[in-house]
Amino acid sequence: MNVLLWHVHGSWTTSFVHGRHRYLVPVTPDRGPYGVGRARTYAWPANAVEVAPEELGRTEVDLVILQRPEELELAERWLGRRPGRDLPAIYVEHNTPKGDVPNTRHPMADRDDLLLAHVTHFNELFWDSGGTRTTVVEHGIVAPHAEWTGELDRLAVVTNEPVRRWRVTGTDLMPRFAAVAPLDVYGMGVTGLPDALAAAGHPGSPVTSHEDLPQDRMHAELARRRAYLHLCRWTSLGLSLIEAMSIGMPVIALATTEAVDAVPPDAGVLSTRVDTLVEAARWLAGDRDAAARLGARAREVAKERFGLDRFLADWDRLIEEETCASR
Repeated sequence: MNVLLWHVHGSWTTSFVHGRHRYLVPVTPDRGPYGVGRARTYAWPANAVEVAPEELGRTEVDLVILQRPEELELAERWLGRRPGRDLPAIYVEHNTPKGDVPNTRHPMADRDDLLLAHVTHFNELFWDSGGTRTTVVEHGIVAPHAEWTGELDRLAVVTNEPVRRWRVTGTDLMPRFAAVAPLDVYGMGVTGLPDALAAAGHPGSPVTSHEDLPQDRMHAELARRRAYLHLCRWTSLGLSLIEAMSIGMPVIALATTEAVDAVPPDAGVLSTRVDTLVEAARWLAGDRDAAARLGARAREVAKERFGLDRFLADWDRLIEEETCASR
């Protein structure tokens, strides 16, 4: 089956294109947001094929995966067909709602021409989707090759744009944790983080930024750190959190959104009390055996609940249902 989707979220798309279909990924000369093409820092299989917009009108497409509202118009223009009317469409919602929560209306609310697939039950609960059909397909990951060693009594954070997003990503909380254990922050847009923290009144905080490393290298570095710190106040369940659990890292996280359900008490420490989490960071930084025990459980949970085979099987069922219904 030929499935058209845009490369929007690297980790999620990496898992998705490991399925048994042929995945058509738009590419433009500038590799802008609507034509990124194949990933450069993730390993993708050969069945994820780049396709230029001008080729799509004469390309067989069986299903469109939408992830941004503007892709509806874009797909119709590039394909010459209307997603949801002329061919099946599934809209994947990756994010928590913004604005007037919990009354935020989803941009695909009250539609009868597509299915809205959420990546967490929290998102389905909080978005107002009106009469649009909804479902949940939980995350699944390509398991990292790295295995936790935890020889460094440091904390690891993976986040994108922590300076711009600040309170959303919990950047303002980082100095409190850096006071008990040095922080290594990985992701996109992290280069200016130490300077931003200094400008916010936290000069000299032991926070080191590591910009946009290839996935395998980043996972190897995470595995050497004692614990994984997840400070996002308002976000969908981050795939980096699941990857850290799969590596065998114990988790220290704010008890918000889907993290509450994804991380059991014997795999880490979750709380809305920051002091409790700071003490957990101090404890795990100083007790490698305890970190190993929690991390081993985290790895079990990640394998059982967020395995790639389960994820792809769920998507295969969904794709089959939607394409069959349209015939």
